[in-house]
Amino acid sequence: MGETTGLAEFQAARQFLLDHREDYDGAYRGFRWPELHAFNWALEWFDHLATAPDSADRPALWIVEQDGSEQRWTFAEMSARSNQVANWLRGQGVRRGDRIVLMLGNQVELWETILAAMKLGAVVIPATTLLAEADLRDRIDRGQAKHVVVAAAETDKWSAVPGGYTRIAVGGPTPEGWLDYANSAAEPSVFAPDGVTRASDTLLLYFTSGTTAKPKLVEHTHVSYPVGHLSTMYWIGLEPGDIHLNISSPGWAKHAWSNVYAPWNAGACVLIYNYARFDAAALLGVMGRCGVNSFCAPPTVWRMLIQADLSGLSTPPAKVVGAGEPLNPEVIEQVEKAWGVRIRDGFGQTETTVQVGNTPGQTVKPGSMGRPIPGFKVALIDVASGQPADEGEICLDLAERPLGLMVGYRDDADRNAEAMAGGHYHTGDVASRDADGYITYVGRADDVFKASDYRISPFELESVLIEHEAVAEAAVVPAPDEIRLAVPKAYIVLTAGHEPNRDTALSILRYARENLAPYKRIRRLEFAELPKTISGKIRRVQLRGQEDAGQRPEEFREDQFPELKG
Repeated sequence: MGETTGLAEFQAARQFLLDHREDYDGAYRGFRWPELHAFNWALEWFDHLATAPDSADRPALWIVEQDGSEQRWTFAEMSARSNQVANWLRGQGVRRGDRIVLMLGNQVELWETILAAMKLGAVVIPATTLLAEADLRDRIDRGQAKHVVVAAAETDKWSAVPGGYTRIAVGGPTPEGWLDYANSAAEPSVFAPDGVTRASDTLLLYFTSGTTAKPKLVEHTHVSYPVGHLSTMYWIGLEPGDIHLNISSPGWAKHAWSNVYAPWNAGACVLIYNYARFDAAALLGVMGRCGVNSFCAPPTVWRMLIQADLSGLSTPPAKVVGAGEPLNPEVIEQVEKAWGVRIRDGFGQTETTVQVGNTPGQTVKPGSMGRPIPGFKVALIDVASGQPADEGEICLDLAERPLGLMVGYRDDADRNAEAMAGGHYHTGDVASRDADGYITYVGRADDVFKASDYRISPFELESVLIEHEAVAEAAVVPAPDEIRLAVPKAYIVLTAGHEPNRDTALSILRYARENLAPYKRIRRLEFAELPKTISGKIRRVQLRGQEDAGQRPEEFREDQFPELKG
């Protein structure tokens, strides 16, 4: 362990944030990212938790199955198991710098393999079990993967994916030609690294979800995510011993955010409710039984939760946050009414850790996603002039490059030049900032559009629409119009008990008319399922394409309703 020297620096940065957990001004002024040259988070920090008297026997991972069965693993147990897996993987030919596609569900072997790969210095390519054959070929080809670790139930998908990669199956029965992960249990529980892990060594290659184009390949190092997620620990407000439940699927960056690095940076327990089908009442039951005091979920889950009886949870979590997409005001209000706590929004990307957020103890302004997180210098850059503005693209100042920013897009010089142009990292998201420094999300730069020369934020209109009792989800896009060039059109997913008919359309259009300025009114409406990426994000680019193709017979138009005139 003496080969690397980053533990003291990491611990100092972590402790500073814990000490200033509710002191945003002090944290923002005083926090400095640790300067790390050689660091292996799994060997130095996680194994430290596994041997420290105050944390070794605390639960690190707690998985509750849908049938009520459960298992818990301490930090000491996870450390020993990951050592066994690292030793076994080394015996199967996994070497420092090798790339491993990791395609597992929420099972203990996922966390064991992440830690083992880090200890080996191997590179992890996370993959959701929802991927199809073409996606898997892309992971092998563009990811240049030499090994795959796959749930046995998913191995059939790989039969048509060519390549000389090592095939490792988790769970049984093990198919012919695959290695059995269970054999790792026979390995020694002590691991010796074969050399120093440099902070700049690649750890993760993430394929983004591809809302507008072919998935990008995001490169993170042994510090940009493990250490960079100190920012996420601070935003959530995680502390040693917390029980943290995050709703996110393996294979996506948010799973690593809040099911690996942020809670384990704090020394908190990762709680997983491993359900096959979402059930709000069952989730609330698990939260109560397991004593969850920290909870994170995407807006889609929050919207389903507020349709359940939130008041049935007698001991709601004190720390509640939302991420993935911006939260709508109605969701925040309903949760606060039921639980007496306000959901704190946050903003980040696969390319970064959390950049902007409402942190513990601070005033939360309705609609705002908060202020820049300690360690992040955020600028809003006007797209036309390239100058700082009160409203513009969310950018990160590269002169004070945050540790939680990716290296770049692997093997894509043109995209990197565009993303890092003008001394800033460009997120592609637009926001506004008020006099107090609070930042409010406007929308993806590609999604914001003009109608009658007014600038329209789809998110703002969607936030109003989902307050209507019939609307479960909404997506707003521009529809071509002869007079106004474009008008706002809403694609609507209905809540249970409402029919996709004229009366429902009239009710929603009337509600929008009463709650939006005239230039923001929804002029057209269509009931339809929303096209989404496999990570669950709405593909508005597909909806825009439908509109560009011409008038759709399924839509309702404002001028079809005499009741709305006047």
